[in-house]
Amino acid sequence: MKRSRTQADQVAEVMRALGGYATLAELYQKIPVQQWGTKTPFATIRRILQTDRQQRFFRIRPGLWGLTDRQDEILRQLGIGAQEPPETVIEFNHAYYQGLALQIGQLRNHLVFAPKSDWKKPFLKGTLRDLITVDDVPPFTYEELCNRARTVDVVWFQQRPAGLFPYAFFEIEHTTDFQNSLLKFADFQDFRIRFFVVASVAREPEFRKRIRAVAFDGIRDWVKFVDYETLGRLYEREVYAQKAGI
Repeated sequence: MKRSRTQADQVAEVMRALGGYATLAELYQKIPVQQWGTKTPFATIRRILQTDRQQRFFRIRPGLWGLTDRQDEILRQLGIGAQEPPETVIEFNHAYYQGLALQIGQLRNHLVFAPKSDWKKPFLKGTLRDLITVDDVPPFTYEELCNRARTVDVVWFQQRPAGLFPYAFFEIEHTTDFQNSLLKFADFQDFRIRFFVVASVAREPEFRKRIRAVAFDGIRDWVKFVDYETLGRLYEREVYAQKAGI
């Protein structure tokens, strides 16, 4: 007797059609969850990925999952396999979280920017360039500060009567010192810009120690620490809200 097709089967089929790996948000967009009869389809997909009895799925990064039977192939394709040099893995991590921050900004109706030097970096099945909606930082202030803003990992812009103005800055700190990012933020302390440092939760104590320095008195209340897991959940939440029409 043929086994009936389960929700987990559908998740696996869609993931395979997407190339063997996908974000939870991509799965939610592609799977016909309206046929499932559940009030919490997003949570259901997450539960399936985490607890599938056949262990068909593995977590690549927060919010990113792959098929276990293609694990080695997927990790090699993404450049994060066991044989890859550490710097390649670091570059993937930086670009991945940079891409999530860009997508969250878009979902919140911001125009988004990343430095031109990062445009060719791979992000999932494309590049960061695919996500960027502002090619250059507009002249919102003195040229020296505009040049400084061009080095920020991710910038969200909002439209104002006088033109585009930065709404938020994100710096991805996978291994580098928080000092440089905080000094960069301090240059903009006279502007109403939100500042975010994105890093592993294990690095939060180091961040807290750094930001206590007197040099950062002017920005301490404006800089927020966001760990990788939280950034992944924020992206998923924004996709869910958009699809629900909220």
